[in-house]
Amino acid sequence: MNSRKREARVAGMLYLLLGVTSALEMSIPSVFIVNGDAAATVGRIASSQLLYRCYVVSGLASQILFVFLVLALYQLLKGVSKRQALLMVALVLVQVPMAFANTLCGFAPLVLSNGADYWSAFNKHQLEAMAMGVLSLQSYGTSAVMALWGLWLLPFGILIFRSEFIPRILGVFLIIGCCGWLGISVTSLLFPAFARAANQFTVLAIGEIFIILWLVIMGARTLPAEGQLAESRVADDA
Repeated sequence: MNSRKREARVAGMLYLLLGVTSALEMSIPSVFIVNGDAAATVGRIASSQLLYRCYVVSGLASQILFVFLVLALYQLLKGVSKRQALLMVALVLVQVPMAFANTLCGFAPLVLSNGADYWSAFNKHQLEAMAMGVLSLQSYGTSAVMALWGLWLLPFGILIFRSEFIPRILGVFLIIGCCGWLGISVTSLLFPAFARAANQFTVLAIGEIFIILWLVIMGARTLPAEGQLAESRVADDA
């Protein structure tokens, strides 16, 4: 039983680290990007390169953490349903390389403004426009990956709901969070004019905060039958 609680807390700590790096990745771009003004955007990035590099690196780190997180959750939940646990892992492992490549696009403004000789074929305004174009494409890439951010929560939520050693309500919240991320992704890709309004759906992902707190603080409950089995083993050993 201590082993399960330890596995739950390890998963919770990884999830917490993922949440921190993902929050940095999502919040920092607003500091740099000036909508419709490529020159101002590139200028802000050039003036705070270290902070900008931290933003890109935090995005790469979050994907690495995501791999370790889903493997930890698989170890914790595979006994509930191996099929659902494998589906959860597959949905994460599919999106990680996509998100990794998309995050690397964030280095484009730094590369385009590094003053290398091979960029002499383009003037300053053209380079700024290309940098802004890549950042816009990256934004669409993030919206596409959000669909998988949501989909992995579906089997994860089902596993939590069926686990019996983690409160079922947390599984319900995770499934609702799946719908929230899918709503943001679909709206941003099909109806970009409403993308800002669709971001309000992030409130539906509050279940992820709850599951992080539960895993870190409480771990996993001991089931009554398991507790009796553990007691009998102790008695036998005595």
